Amino acid sequence: MHLQSRLLMGLTPLAVEEIVAAATPMHFVANSVVANQRQPAGKLFLLRNGRARYFFITKGGRKLILHWLVPGEIFGGMALLSEPSSYLVSTEIVEASDVLVWNRSAIRRLATKYPQLLDNGLSIAMDYLALHLASHVALTCHNARQKLAETLITLASTIGHSTRAGIELDVTNEELANAANVSVFTASRLLNEWQRRGVLSKSRCRLVLRSPERLAAREV
Repeated sequence: MHLQSRLLMGLTPLAVEEIVAAATPMHFVANSVVANQRQPAGKLFLLRNGRARYFFITKGGRKLILHWLVPGEIFGGMALLSEPSSYLVSTEIVEASDVLVWNRSAIRRLATKYPQLLDNGLSIAMDYLALHLASHVALTCHNARQKLAETLITLASTIGHSTRAGIELDVTNEELANAANVSVFTASRLLNEWQRRGVLSKSRCRLVLRSPERLAAREV
């Protein structure tokens, strides 16, 4: 299980064993906020099972959902930096999850001993930069229909569960609207349209994507 984490890629089994042994296993219930933006980045976390997501609170109090996290992913990566820093975003547990937690001093010591940890952390950070770039391009160049379709496709590939009916997502209209940067009214209107056309089915807090290929091909 641990070797499936990108943080630990390229390390020997003995190194992984030492790194994992230095972490504290913790369990968090759903809706727990584990890390808060602007707080000192004193811990690094690795999601073993369950689901989490990044969010950001604006000065006006608006909650922006940024990225969903699946097992094997890390959060609190600022703890890897040589200079003490603060978390850029907050992280909340969406469903009950088991997490490995390293104190900053421990993970910094291990990163000095195993530089591959820092290389892996940089690779993960570059992926987040690529995601940010894609989001910025979508915000600038895409219309609401395209943005919501791309958000659904991304969520289906990360947090979706395959069922006989299609790919199931536990997500609300408000969360989808937030992630796609469209209004809740626009998201609801488009989802209702796509439901009438058989692309998806929607119930309270749950969506089943029946034809993701139609969204990907922009046939809707």
